[in-house]
Amino acid sequence: MPEQSPAAPPSDRVRLRRHRERAAYGRDAIDAILDEALIAHLGICDEAGQPFVVPTLHARAGDVVYCHGSAAGRATRALAASTPACLTVTLIDGLVMARAVANHSANYRSVMLLGRARPVEEREEKLAALEAVTEHIAPGRWGEARLPSDSELREVTVVALPLDEASAKIRVGPPTDDEGDYALDVWAGVLPFHTAYGPPEPCPRLADGIAVPASVAGYSRP
Repeated sequence: MPEQSPAAPPSDRVRLRRHRERAAYGRDAIDAILDEALIAHLGICDEAGQPFVVPTLHARAGDVVYCHGSAAGRATRALAASTPACLTVTLIDGLVMARAVANHSANYRSVMLLGRARPVEEREEKLAALEAVTEHIAPGRWGEARLPSDSELREVTVVALPLDEASAKIRVGPPTDDEGDYALDVWAGVLPFHTAYGPPEPCPRLADGIAVPASVAGYSRP
């Protein structure tokens, strides 16, 4: 398995303890994973100090990652109070089938980001953050759909997490078995994993004559 970036971690909190050879601390690797992933998981504590994790859409814009949600939601209320947070994303590239059950694994690319959430309150930055999230999901869509109204902006909370403390962990390659297991008559290898998108399904109430837009017709991920 090829070694990852030897760069030093930005803090001891994000230093990999296990399988350190899979660590990648450079921003190129971290940014690429954040930009490709669609779903992030955000770990925070609520007002009572109870930890919980929520799935969320996100977008990286330069040196920050934006997340958003309902202003009435428990997660966004906690984030708006600048609580410490942990954001993770994971991309699965393949299932690793080893000769022994204990050595099964997956080829993956993941990022862990630690930081203190900053509420985005200035209108122009809030719009820019929502544009970033929209364009992250479907490039070009911001220019095709109706933009948020003032009341819709008030109903959404946007927070920014700085990319100061982040690390990536990446596994590639075939299974690694115990030396004595390589002689077993058991198939071993990698089952590649790909995400595919089907043909667009129009809304039942779509007016006649509206063509599929470029953001949908040519959809692809980084």
